[in-house]
Amino acid sequence: MIDHSPDGCNRRNEKSAPMSSEKTTAIVLRVVPFSETSSILTLFTRDFGKLGAMAKGGRRPKGPFDSALDLLTVCRIVFLRKSTGALDLLTEAKLVRRFRPPGRDLSCLYAGYYVAELLTKMTDEYDPHPRLFDAAQSALKELAEGGAVASLVLRFEMTALVELGHMPSLEMCAECGQNVELSGRVWFGHLAGGVLCGRCRAGQRKVAVVNSRVLKLMQCYAADNDAWRRAPLEGRVRGELRGIMNHYLSNLLGQEPKMHRYLTAFSS
Repeated sequence: MIDHSPDGCNRRNEKSAPMSSEKTTAIVLRVVPFSETSSILTLFTRDFGKLGAMAKGGRRPKGPFDSALDLLTVCRIVFLRKSTGALDLLTEAKLVRRFRPPGRDLSCLYAGYYVAELLTKMTDEYDPHPRLFDAAQSALKELAEGGAVASLVLRFEMTALVELGHMPSLEMCAECGQNVELSGRVWFGHLAGGVLCGRCRAGQRKVAVVNSRVLKLMQCYAADNDAWRRAPLEGRVRGELRGIMNHYLSNLLGQEPKMHRYLTAFSS
């Protein structure tokens, strides 16, 4: 019996719709075993943003993916993009670089996991952000080379906030737009989305009093230049900065990132 209904036509069209083959560079954010030989992956790609894909044969030692599908590896991939809500199909992956933290310092490893967690939770599927991809790739590379963990983490966080449109207001009151002088201690509203003037601070929830040096460091690390490399994070300012970033991102995401509990190492 032939189904002539509109729904029947739609089903036939979906089944017959061709899949397009795409190539891009990807960072592996998550790997979940699906069967004895296959895996389901979450990837963050430079050209297509975040996507979910099935890697058939991805768990075979001598499979078609060149051992490129470990967590936080950077790889060149080819995938078939599905026209429906199904997972894309990964057909090829060539390893570009593995993430191998130096020595036995776990802070570097945790920082890498944190990069993956933020990319997973802060981005939408098929919403490309090439600059954010480049920042993530650079952060992972420098972490693996023994770079300063606290600085690299903050740089990536600030780049993500800027690129994704969540950067807090650091010079003008988040409520009224009035300029706020960055000297001494300054009101910072986690829910309001930035600094607050004395008049707008009243009645606000989740407000912290922040050292103005913390806010200036946030500006420096968010700027599109390399000045952040000459602004080391030291002493009590580092701890206060870590606290502000943890609370701001937790409020933004609606939950505390799992890796925040391990970030205390960055504030010591």
